[in-house]
Amino acid sequence: MKCPHCASTSYRKNGHRNGKQNYLCKNCGKQFLESALPYAQKDELIADINGHKQISVTPATKLTLESNSVQTNATDSLESLTQILQTILATGWLESPVVGKVIKIIHQQLEIQNNSVELGSSLLLLDVENLKISLEVEAFLASICQYPLTTKIGFANWKNPSVSKHDVELYERGYQLIHVPDGKDGADAKMIAIGASILRSYPSVKEVLVCSGDGILTHLCNQLQNQGLTVYWVRRQGQILHIENRQTGKDIFYHLSLAMAVPSLEDVVQKIESLIKAEQESIEAKLNNLVEIATLFQERCHLEFNEKNSVKLEKNLSSSLPDELTQLNSTVKVINSQAELENLLIDIINNTYIASPTTKLTVSKLGSELRKTCGKSPNAIIKELKLGSSFTKFLQSSPKFSLKLSGKEYEITRCQ
Repeated sequence: MKCPHCASTSYRKNGHRNGKQNYLCKNCGKQFLESALPYAQKDELIADINGHKQISVTPATKLTLESNSVQTNATDSLESLTQILQTILATGWLESPVVGKVIKIIHQQLEIQNNSVELGSSLLLLDVENLKISLEVEAFLASICQYPLTTKIGFANWKNPSVSKHDVELYERGYQLIHVPDGKDGADAKMIAIGASILRSYPSVKEVLVCSGDGILTHLCNQLQNQGLTVYWVRRQGQILHIENRQTGKDIFYHLSLAMAVPSLEDVVQKIESLIKAEQESIEAKLNNLVEIATLFQERCHLEFNEKNSVKLEKNLSSSLPDELTQLNSTVKVINSQAELENLLIDIINNTYIASPTTKLTVSKLGSELRKTCGKSPNAIIKELKLGSSFTKFLQSSPKFSLKLSGKEYEITRCQ
């Protein structure tokens, strides 16, 4: 066997590679495997056109045979491609079991990829000596973040009696406790040192809660923002916890003693307006119900007397009524047809808008004005004229009026 690079027979064994004996040529210093030239002789090699490279006769023969079979393989591939296209373009191929299996496999692969995508997380840095955070406050801060709060780090001199009793509680709540020596702003300095390189230890962090009221931590907030993180600066002002979103400038306030978020001024005004509107709608609905009950009560209490009792009652009433009521009774308008009723309602609508142009006339108000004019309830007039079952349905069916539902009451206008 000779070296395939320099044809030297001076070589030595140099370990194994891929289960085969490896050799090192002493002449050219290059390595080769035992199977590279299995006892090939010089006359068994053929040179290429330039004479620089040599290939074995056997591989060259094999390459020639393979090139002769290219046309046959190409014909078979074309036929296979034609069959595949016919299958795809055939009717109902999407419903075939094979396609269903392929789609199921694709869905499984997509699920695996989606589950493997690393989600972002939130991180909390707490100066325990400056701010105490209860479990409720921590849950509120976690609800503000868009990503789950997975890492919490507390900084303090745990030998300090004012904070030494909190280490066990914070540790049980999942905090990493970092001790700092006694000294001014020691916890702040350690927070800045660790927080400035937080992405090295926690590359998935997207949001950071900096919980301390010391102004020196402005430098830490700016540094974290420069790294593309969303920073919430949490400070305490009396019984109010101030959470500032350094990216958007939005402020959120939390009342510690009430354990609830403090709404903004705009939210309070909007809430008051909604309560007033709901109360107005409730009062209007109750008034409408009262009018309907009064109408039903009057219709129920309407007694039909025979002619003798009716005449007697009329005489007694006429003799007992004062002159003013008798004159008022003579002015009651009698309606005999649908046209008269519609004209009377149009007059009432016009007079109402002339007296108060901004007033919204509802069906119940129109019915009250009609009762004053005719001395009868609107539903009684509708039934006497056989125009329907109720006053509202009559107005809806008439082409001279337009009804619009506003809350629980209909507003009526005259059609032009």
